[in-house]
Amino acid sequence: MTKEYWINLPIKDLKRSKKFFTEIGFSFKTERETETMTALVVGKASMPIMFFEEKMFENVIQNPISDASKVTELMISFDAESKKEVDEMAEKVKNAGGNVFSEPQAIQGWMYGFAFSDLDGHRWNMLFMDMEKMPK
Repeated sequence: MTKEYWINLPIKDLKRSKKFFTEIGFSFKTERETETMTALVVGKASMPIMFFEEKMFENVIQNPISDASKVTELMISFDAESKKEVDEMAEKVKNAGGNVFSEPQAIQGWMYGFAFSDLDGHRWNMLFMDMEKMPK
């Protein structure tokens, strides 16, 4: 049976991506790191997001890589503990060189969040969810 799973994303430059995600507050599982790949840790989840430099990724998937700055295949979402945390993360992303394409805002009356693209164009979404206000 499956014990663990992870998401794989292609990146152009491992050092540049590590610097960006470190600046916005993420960490990495260094025991899963080589010269061409690393494991990004998102929150307390044990499921890492693996970053592979594009040449290595293409060898694994045996298919062309889409240009994430032009098309979107997925959006990775993660939670926040407060609206303040959302606002602070949006500023960190901007300061680290990411693209905030959806500024922090209220969503459907019970969520507050923002969305950004990382340095390789992958899309991310951070949300604070007030479960007491969630529609039934």
